[in-house]
Amino acid sequence: MAPESGKAGSSVDETVERIRQLNEQVLEAGKQWGQSFLDAYEQSMRTFADYTAKAGDSTDVEWVSRIAKAQADFTREVTKQATEAARRMLK
Repeated sequence: MAPESGKAGSSVDETVERIRQLNEQVLEAGKQWGQSFLDAYEQSMRTFADYTAKAGDSTDVEWVSRIAKAQADFTREVTKQATEAARRMLK
């Protein structure tokens, strides 16, 4: 009976190793997906901020222009801080 239990133990070890490798692959794929998502989010928010600033520049009303520029700057800064924090968590 000992040879069969050794065979079963080996099979269990192999199965555990395959599961571990699969888990590592899933985690790595998740990190890559997360990085791609953050890149796309950051670019979208930068584009939004740029359009907000341009819209403000296109008006002749100075207070509207200043508010639009402040909103664009705020959006850029919040986006920068949020994506940096998220990237640190993905490491």
